[in-house]
Amino acid sequence: MIKMDFMPVKVGERKEFIKTIEWDMMDKTKFFPLSMLSSFSVRCALYPLTLIKTRLQVQKRNDMYTGMLDAYGKIYRYEGVSGLYKGFWISSVQIVSGVFYISTYEGVRHLLSKKDIDSRLRALVAGGCASLVGQTIVVPFDVLSQHLMMIGPVGKDTIAFNPLQINNSPGRSKVAITAELTRRIFKMDGFRGFYRGYWASLAAYVPNSALWWGFYHFYQDELFKIIPSYVSHLLIQTLAGTLGGFTTTIITNPLDIVRARLQVQRIESMRLVFRDLWREERFLMFTKGLSARLVQSATFSFSIILGYETIKRVSVNEEYREYIRW
Repeated sequence: MIKMDFMPVKVGERKEFIKTIEWDMMDKTKFFPLSMLSSFSVRCALYPLTLIKTRLQVQKRNDMYTGMLDAYGKIYRYEGVSGLYKGFWISSVQIVSGVFYISTYEGVRHLLSKKDIDSRLRALVAGGCASLVGQTIVVPFDVLSQHLMMIGPVGKDTIAFNPLQINNSPGRSKVAITAELTRRIFKMDGFRGFYRGYWASLAAYVPNSALWWGFYHFYQDELFKIIPSYVSHLLIQTLAGTLGGFTTTIITNPLDIVRARLQVQRIESMRLVFRDLWREERFLMFTKGLSARLVQSATFSFSIILGYETIKRVSVNEEYREYIRW
């Protein structure tokens, strides 16, 4: 029998509420479509932050932008709103990988729950496994989208760089630009070019995912101890997700910079990226692009948990509804 987390709450009389909605408690025909819709909405709203974060991480020192607000202003001024969404449609394939990600996460947690393992450790292990599966699917699309993010405007006011010299003439369709980029990468590196930075992605995202889910459950458990029982359960979870995202981002930021540079600048190894970063930035390498990534991570974590936990409540099977607290 699966062990479930319950939270005792007095509502007229003592009643046991489910603290964590488990995988086998949900109707998957509701969960998957709603999860994909929620993921797409969040990514669409927050994509400009991802683009700004990538440009700040890839630039040398402050050659292009002095910070997050400066980057936003220059991109909007020279490239318009569309400049903030370069590579979005390629990046949105992550919605598909997200299905495999969350299925792996919940599936591994479900298996580990039978072993009576602590919920935070289950979340940490499951988060790492989920990222391994998700990154294996999404890295080729990540490589393409990051190149598209970095292609700057044509003319004297070029702000971002274009290392593969892709024809970015005004009026040229996104499909044509993406097709040329795909051909150029394949011509230079073959199929492995689409997995450039794969090991760096695993080194960045597997610990990031594992820590994020681990911290999410840690902060959730601690907040339940100190926040009165009448406070919204969903509010506590979104706060825990935000704190988890904030903590994880600070710890893993240098790894994310290495991943971005390997995929865009075509540097041959993680060691060389770390060497170049140290020469350029010294200890500032630990804070490079951090402000944009913190804003992105905190906002993304809040939004994802709000959507994820809401969808779990909507999708829960009827026999558990009276034990679910909003």
